[in-house]
Amino acid sequence: MSFSSSDPDPDNERERWNQKYREASGAETWMVPDSFLPRAFSEYILPLFPHGGSALDFAGGAGRHAIWLAKQGWEVTLIDISETGVEQARQHAGPLASHIHFVVDDLTHFKASQTQFETAFEVVMAFFYLEREIFSEIVKALRPGGLLVYKTYTLAQAKLATGPKNPAHLLKPGELLQLAAGLRVLHYQEEVAEKATAELVARKEI
Repeated sequence: MSFSSSDPDPDNERERWNQKYREASGAETWMVPDSFLPRAFSEYILPLFPHGGSALDFAGGAGRHAIWLAKQGWEVTLIDISETGVEQARQHAGPLASHIHFVVDDLTHFKASQTQFETAFEVVMAFFYLEREIFSEIVKALRPGGLLVYKTYTLAQAKLATGPKNPAHLLKPGELLQLAAGLRVLHYQEEVAEKATAELVARKEI
């Protein structure tokens, strides 16, 4: 549950998110997966990977999406800048923690070739996180035939009462499609409701 920051200091960014997770500790809403994940799972992930696989939960925070996917029998790597969020994810996972690899790292320097990511993933997912400069690295983490499941805020969010307002955190109309160029788009939608979002499911060609 993270979005990017223009703050160049990763220590400041880490502490900002640590504080958010400390303040939200125990909040049940932070443990309910976004409704897009169960939909994407039933419509796209399960038909392609009926026997499960490995997934990367990018900016996974307190674990609401990683834990949900682990419940479906998947092995999940959760990565987030906040050690507080990652520790909460570990606690929330309970017995499912053995199916989740927890990683604390500065996402702005993410490289798919890092040691802990030598194995490519069947699914890479990111919710409410935007770091344009590393989007290509996120895609590289997918194995051929794998699925990218992505959802985050659009510029229309700035006109709503809550949520981020900084354009650096918000997608322009159609921008997510441009970022995912080279992937085969299976689903794409932009909408303005309680939040202004763009959501995407796209497959890396075999």
